[in-house]
Amino acid sequence: MKRYKISVLAFSALTLLGFSSCFNLDESVYSEVTESTFTPTDQDVASLMASAYSPLTYIMDWQGLFDAQEESGDVIITPTRPNGWDDGGTYRRMHQHEWNSEQWQCENAYDTPYGAINNANRILSQIESNELQTGDLKESTIAELRAIRAVWYMMLLDTHGNVPIVTKFDDEVPVQATRQQVFEFVVNELKEVIPLLSEEVNAATYGRLTKWGALTALARVYLNGKVYTGKEYWKECLECCEQIIKSKKFSLATSYKAIFAYDNGSSCPEIIFAVPYDSKFKGFHMQHKWFPSTAKLVFGNSSDYFWGGSCANPQFINAYQEGDKRLEDTWLMGEQRSADGKLIWTCKNYLPSLTCIKDGQNYTSVDYGYRVWKYGNDPQTTNGGWSNDFPFFRYAEVLLDKAECLLRLGQNKEEAARIVTELRKRDFDDAAKATVTVTDLEGDTRIKYGTLDWDNNIDDPGDQTPVLLGGLYDEWGFEFACEAQRRTQMIRFGTYSTKNWFNHVAVKDGHTAIFPIPLRALETNGKLNQNPGYDSNR
Repeated sequence: MKRYKISVLAFSALTLLGFSSCFNLDESVYSEVTESTFTPTDQDVASLMASAYSPLTYIMDWQGLFDAQEESGDVIITPTRPNGWDDGGTYRRMHQHEWNSEQWQCENAYDTPYGAINNANRILSQIESNELQTGDLKESTIAELRAIRAVWYMMLLDTHGNVPIVTKFDDEVPVQATRQQVFEFVVNELKEVIPLLSEEVNAATYGRLTKWGALTALARVYLNGKVYTGKEYWKECLECCEQIIKSKKFSLATSYKAIFAYDNGSSCPEIIFAVPYDSKFKGFHMQHKWFPSTAKLVFGNSSDYFWGGSCANPQFINAYQEGDKRLEDTWLMGEQRSADGKLIWTCKNYLPSLTCIKDGQNYTSVDYGYRVWKYGNDPQTTNGGWSNDFPFFRYAEVLLDKAECLLRLGQNKEEAARIVTELRKRDFDDAAKATVTVTDLEGDTRIKYGTLDWDNNIDDPGDQTPVLLGGLYDEWGFEFACEAQRRTQMIRFGTYSTKNWFNHVAVKDGHTAIFPIPLRALETNGKLNQNPGYDSNR
């Protein structure tokens, strides 16, 4: 915004003259930076764009994208606990796919992206009208804002499908677009801005979308393109992956656990795009949902607080291959003791049911279920938030994208097996166990699907049709467990609406593969229609 202010010295001179003679209103401002004298730096521009990026921290916050993607899948379960956790049935509804248009997780996955999109559109409007000066950085700034806006639409494309495409900062009521149109918008936006984005990978570009982050986003959209449009985009996805791989800008981290440590940051060679968290300002909060209150006695977080919460589905845990260190690097297991050796609680790979109630008696226990341990404990936290940055895109995803595309295209399958083997080598001490073949990748999943009874035996097997590329499906599951991707993986591999797991019976009409448009959005915009399969009044 332009600033017009007469300086103190000029005003004093006018007073002495008694306003009786002609004078010049031109001013020399010494105490403020004005539009005409401001030359923005890259750091200034980064601060300018912050409001389009910062809402991403909702991913690992309460009822955020993690819950929407993981609670509805076959990995994470939030059962009733000794301290409650029914929360009006919200987690049961997510597990059983019985949500409606007022479900918190579904609402937040819609409202948060639109808040960020609105921020991006506002800044774009101010830059394009020259209200905000970005100097020589104007073109690249606009490109980056369009890129992050496209990523928000990528998320909406995946979760809600048929949503309005809003690119202007005005009061016009937006019209709903089809999922096909949203797909085309995201693809075209990313393709247009990718040549204009920075190729640098350093501390200055950490937490910002570079050319490589935008290419990874485009690859993810293409990988799931058949789900979104009915058309395959394996070749297009493969082309994106090849560009990233040939850049040699990224490599696999030597330690799987280090990728998710509380001090991971820009030094990790595997992270392509991260969502930064900071315990002093905006901390990572999902650990409150994972661990019991006594966890501070084990972790040494004297001022932290835990209320958990969520745990692993025993079926998923039982599918890990012997020797796969991702099991211990992802999950907290067994006895948990304080520094002086006192037993605090025990993580058991057992969970009787969502409610833990049998014959009218409550059997809830803090011991039930392995807890998420992928994101390392931050011992320095003082206000309840951890400093672990969330790896939104990482190089392992690009490699698995490429392997999947090769297998689905039926070309150079041996290369796909080699890629997966290389990825697995850091997780196995035994090279022979790390090695996978094309047959392994094309075989059925190791996960034993079916609802479980009280003793965790298969009760209702449901659909036992082999999963196409089930071995690769397992690799996606184990490599990216608890990274807010499971729902998307299951939909792409055809298990989300066909398989039974734990206390979930498949909703086979497929309508739950996209979430409902929130009721309050329908009530405020008469141009919106509810997604198929949902009641418009709920």
